[in-house]
Amino acid sequence: MQYEGVLTKMETEYGNPIQYYLVFESSFLNVNQLLDKNIAINFVGFQCLNCRKKKKIFRQGFCYDCFYSSAAVGDWIMKPELSTAHLGIADRDLAYEEKVQLQPHIVYLALSSEIKVGVTRKTQVPTRWIDQGANEAIAIVEVPNRYLAGITEVALKNHYADKTNWRKMLTNDIEAVDLVAERLKLQDLIPAEVQEYFYSDKNDLYQMEYPVLQYPAKVKSLSLDKTPHFEGKLTGIKGQYLLFEDGTVFNIRGSEGYVVSIEV
Repeated sequence: MQYEGVLTKMETEYGNPIQYYLVFESSFLNVNQLLDKNIAINFVGFQCLNCRKKKKIFRQGFCYDCFYSSAAVGDWIMKPELSTAHLGIADRDLAYEEKVQLQPHIVYLALSSEIKVGVTRKTQVPTRWIDQGANEAIAIVEVPNRYLAGITEVALKNHYADKTNWRKMLTNDIEAVDLVAERLKLQDLIPAEVQEYFYSDKNDLYQMEYPVLQYPAKVKSLSLDKTPHFEGKLTGIKGQYLLFEDGTVFNIRGSEGYVVSIEV
């Protein structure tokens, strides 16, 4: 069978194991069903996720023009501490920014390689952790806007990583850490204006099981720009990556906006 469409990040369902779906305009594919099967991925072209034009992708699935104009990719996305909607100040589009920034946000610890601190909207729990390939995750605080989450993350970045080591994540080289105990150590590290939101005794540790038959010893990343045609046996799915028997890994989210055909 053949499927064709624009890549967007895989949709997920929290379960044992997690279920993954590639969703195209007129079809979808349960990726779990492809485990232990040979598949082919062919690069067809580009389509910007914002303007829908067939323009080369610059970053995050957007063409160059859209990346520097759309409110959906403002600097406050990657740096929540730059959020200003709570002050009524616009970055690019105040209405959009109020909708996204002025809602409950979670600051969390996750284990996808070493301990990582991060921020997500409450509505994205546990999806955000699944997308990062975290084996475990736990909330530290739940705050009413993105700015408060951002300044909490900044305070904790002095003590924890804020990025996932994707190579360790994909080889399952994970530290053994008690996240519940770790959370209790850090209350004094968070800003004074966030102290009232601290989770001290809530039992909310999430554990994720990924559909992986075999973890690779070493990984090599597939780039459709350099390798427009690839074939291999799928042996796992973790985070937003497809893992193949030969150690090749393909970052679906990193290839958003690429039009592909997939042959099963």
